[in-house]
Amino acid sequence: MENKLRPQAAPIKRCSWAESADQLMQAYHDYEWGTPCHNDQHLFELLSLEIMQAGLSWQTILNKRAAFRQALANFDFYQVQAMAPKLPQLLANPKIVRNQAKLTAIINNAKIAAQINKSGETFNNYLWQMIDYQPIIHHYQTAAEVPATDQTAIKISQTLKKAGFKFTGPVVVYSFMQAAGLVNDHQADCFLAIKKA
Repeated sequence: MENKLRPQAAPIKRCSWAESADQLMQAYHDYEWGTPCHNDQHLFELLSLEIMQAGLSWQTILNKRAAFRQALANFDFYQVQAMAPKLPQLLANPKIVRNQAKLTAIINNAKIAAQINKSGETFNNYLWQMIDYQPIIHHYQTAAEVPATDQTAIKISQTLKKAGFKFTGPVVVYSFMQAAGLVNDHQADCFLAIKKA
Protein backbone atom coordinates (compact mmCIF):
# COMPACT_ATOMS: atom_id res chain seq x y z
CA MET A 1 0.00 0.00 0.00
CA GLU A 2 1.34 3.36 -0.99
CA ASN A 3 2.32 5.57 1.94
CA LYS A 4 0.91 9.00 1.21
CA LEU A 5 2.21 11.87 3.29
CA ARG A 6 -0.16 14.62 4.27
CA PRO A 7 0.77 17.96 2.75
CA GLN A 8 2.37 20.21 5.32
CA ALA A 9 0.50 23.33 6.32
CA ALA A 10 2.05 26.57 5.20
CA PRO A 11 4.12 28.16 7.98
CA ILE A 12 2.53 31.05 9.83
CA LYS A 13 3.81 34.41 8.67
CA ARG A 14 4.63 36.71 11.57
CA CYS A 15 6.09 40.19 11.90
CA SER A 16 9.79 40.02 11.08
CA TRP A 17 10.87 40.68 14.69
CA ALA A 18 9.06 37.50 15.79
CA GLU A 19 9.87 35.24 12.84
CA SER A 20 13.11 33.76 14.16
CA ALA A 21 12.37 34.37 17.82
CA ASP A 22 12.01 31.71 20.48
CA GLN A 23 8.62 30.29 21.49
CA LEU A 24 8.19 32.78 24.33
CA MET A 25 8.59 35.71 21.96
CA GLN A 26 6.36 34.11 19.32
CA ALA A 27 3.62 33.47 21.90
CA TYR A 28 3.86 37.10 23.02
CA HIS A 29 3.53 38.21 19.39
CA ASP A 30 0.65 35.82 18.64
CA TYR A 31 -1.48 36.35 21.74
CA GLU A 32 -0.64 39.76 23.23
CA TRP A 33 1.19 42.29 21.08
CA GLY A 34 -1.30 44.46 19.21
CA THR A 35 -4.33 42.80 20.82
CA PRO A 36 -6.58 45.37 22.55
CA CYS A 37 -6.27 44.99 26.31
CA HIS A 38 -8.94 46.35 28.64
CA ASN A 39 -7.89 44.81 31.95
CA ASP A 40 -6.59 47.38 34.44
CA GLN A 41 -4.02 45.08 36.02
CA HIS A 42 -2.72 43.76 32.70
CA LEU A 43 -2.46 47.28 31.31
CA PHE A 44 -0.39 48.28 34.32
CA GLU A 45 1.79 45.19 33.82
CA LEU A 46 2.43 46.03 30.17
CA LEU A 47 3.27 49.65 30.99
CA SER A 48 5.63 48.54 33.76
CA LEU A 49 7.36 45.98 31.55
CA GLU A 50 7.89 48.59 28.83
CA ILE A 51 9.47 50.86 31.43
CA MET A 52 11.74 48.01 32.46
CA GLN A 53 12.60 47.28 28.83
CA ALA A 54 14.00 50.77 28.12
CA GLY A 55 17.62 50.26 27.09
CA LEU A 56 17.33 46.46 27.18
CA SER A 57 16.07 43.78 24.81
CA TRP A 58 12.44 42.72 24.98
CA GLN A 59 13.62 39.11 25.12
CA THR A 60 15.38 39.89 28.41
CA ILE A 61 12.15 41.28 29.87
CA LEU A 62 10.03 38.35 28.68
CA ASN A 63 12.51 35.93 30.21
CA LYS A 64 12.15 37.71 33.54
CA ARG A 65 8.40 38.29 33.35
CA ALA A 66 7.42 35.50 35.73
CA ALA A 67 9.94 36.79 38.27
CA PHE A 68 8.58 40.33 37.88
CA ARG A 69 5.07 39.05 38.54
CA GLN A 70 6.21 37.27 41.67
CA ALA A 71 8.18 40.26 42.95
CA LEU A 72 5.53 42.85 42.12
CA ALA A 73 2.36 41.17 43.39
CA ASN A 74 1.32 40.12 39.90
CA PHE A 75 1.27 43.85 39.02
CA ASP A 76 -1.70 44.58 41.26
CA PHE A 77 -1.18 48.33 41.49
CA TYR A 78 -3.04 48.55 44.80
CA GLN A 79 -0.30 46.38 46.29
CA VAL A 80 2.59 47.79 44.28
CA GLN A 81 1.86 51.35 45.45
CA ALA A 82 2.84 50.33 48.98
CA MET A 83 6.14 48.68 48.00
CA ALA A 84 8.51 51.59 48.63
CA PRO A 85 9.71 49.99 51.91
CA LYS A 86 10.47 46.79 49.93
CA LEU A 87 12.71 48.60 47.44
CA PRO A 88 15.96 47.30 49.01
CA GLN A 89 14.57 43.77 48.79
CA LEU A 90 13.61 44.29 45.13
CA LEU A 91 17.06 45.67 44.33
CA ALA A 92 18.59 42.54 45.85
CA ASN A 93 16.48 40.21 43.71
CA PRO A 94 18.75 38.76 40.97
CA LYS A 95 15.76 37.41 39.00
CA ILE A 96 14.50 40.85 37.96
CA VAL A 97 16.05 43.98 36.45
CA ARG A 98 17.52 45.77 39.46
CA ASN A 99 17.20 49.36 38.36
CA GLN A 100 16.28 51.69 41.19
CA ALA A 101 14.97 54.52 39.00
CA LYS A 102 12.68 52.17 37.06
CA LEU A 103 11.41 50.34 40.15
CA THR A 104 10.76 53.65 41.90
CA ALA A 105 8.86 54.85 38.83
CA ILE A 106 6.70 51.70 38.79
CA ILE A 107 5.83 52.12 42.48
CA ASN A 108 5.00 55.77 41.84
CA ASN A 109 2.90 54.85 38.79
CA ALA A 110 0.99 52.28 40.83
CA LYS A 111 -0.06 55.10 43.19
CA ILE A 112 -1.30 57.19 40.26
CA ALA A 113 -3.19 54.26 38.70
CA ALA A 114 -4.79 53.49 42.07
CA GLN A 115 -5.80 57.14 42.46
CA ILE A 116 -7.40 57.09 39.02
CA ASN A 117 -9.47 54.04 39.97
CA LYS A 118 -10.43 55.50 43.34
CA SER A 119 -11.69 58.62 41.57
CA GLY A 120 -14.37 56.51 39.93
CA GLU A 121 -12.64 56.04 36.58
CA THR A 122 -10.90 52.84 35.54
CA PHE A 123 -7.27 52.81 34.42
CA ASN A 124 -8.55 51.15 31.25
CA ASN A 125 -10.99 53.97 30.50
CA TYR A 126 -8.40 56.61 31.39
CA LEU A 127 -6.04 55.24 28.74
CA TRP A 128 -8.45 54.28 25.98
CA GLN A 129 -10.35 57.57 26.02
CA MET A 130 -7.16 59.23 24.78
CA ILE A 131 -7.63 57.49 21.42
CA ASP A 132 -11.45 57.65 21.41
CA TYR A 133 -11.67 53.97 22.41
CA GLN A 134 -10.66 52.79 18.93
CA PRO A 135 -7.36 51.02 18.18
CA ILE A 136 -5.15 52.87 15.72
CA ILE A 137 -4.55 50.54 12.77
CA HIS A 138 -1.39 50.95 10.75
CA HIS A 139 -0.50 49.04 7.61
CA TYR A 140 3.28 49.09 7.61
CA GLN A 141 4.93 46.76 5.13
CA THR A 142 8.22 46.26 6.97
CA ALA A 143 9.59 46.62 10.49
CA ALA A 144 11.78 49.47 9.25
CA GLU A 145 8.66 51.56 8.62
CA VAL A 146 7.39 51.26 12.19
CA PRO A 147 8.25 54.43 14.11
CA ALA A 148 9.78 54.57 17.57
CA THR A 149 7.06 57.03 18.51
CA ASP A 150 4.48 59.35 16.94
CA GLN A 151 2.42 62.45 17.69
CA THR A 152 -0.30 60.49 19.50
CA ALA A 153 2.26 58.89 21.81
CA ILE A 154 3.81 62.29 22.46
CA LYS A 155 0.42 63.69 23.50
CA ILE A 156 -0.36 60.69 25.71
CA SER A 157 3.11 60.93 27.26
CA GLN A 158 2.46 64.56 28.13
CA THR A 159 -0.91 63.66 29.68
CA LEU A 160 0.60 60.83 31.74
CA LYS A 161 3.43 63.02 32.99
CA LYS A 162 0.99 65.77 33.94
CA ALA A 163 -0.96 63.20 35.98
CA GLY A 164 2.26 62.25 37.79
CA PHE A 165 3.39 59.13 35.94
CA LYS A 166 7.16 58.63 35.73
CA PHE A 167 9.40 57.09 33.06
CA THR A 168 6.65 57.49 30.49
CA GLY A 169 8.41 59.27 27.64
CA PRO A 170 7.06 59.09 24.07
CA VAL A 171 9.12 56.02 23.10
CA VAL A 172 8.05 54.02 26.16
CA VAL A 173 4.45 55.12 25.63
CA TYR A 174 4.44 54.11 21.95
CA SER A 175 5.87 50.68 22.82
CA PHE A 176 3.16 50.34 25.47
CA MET A 177 0.49 51.32 22.96
CA GLN A 178 1.72 48.58 20.63
CA ALA A 179 1.83 46.03 23.45
CA ALA A 180 -1.65 46.87 24.75
CA GLY A 181 -3.27 47.06 21.33
CA LEU A 182 -4.01 50.77 21.37
CA VAL A 183 -1.96 50.61 18.18
CA ASN A 184 -1.87 47.67 15.79
CA ASP A 185 1.52 47.65 14.10
CA HIS A 186 1.48 44.09 12.77
CA GLN A 187 3.16 44.13 9.37
CA ALA A 188 0.88 43.85 6.35
CA ASP A 189 1.95 40.26 5.62
CA CYS A 190 1.62 39.09 9.25
CA PHE A 191 -1.24 36.70 9.94
CA LEU A 192 -2.48 39.11 12.63
CA ALA A 193 -2.52 42.21 10.42
CA ILE A 194 -5.85 43.92 10.05
CA LYS A 195 -6.38 44.24 6.31
CA LYS A 196 -7.38 47.46 4.64
CA ALA A 197 -11.05 47.72 3.77
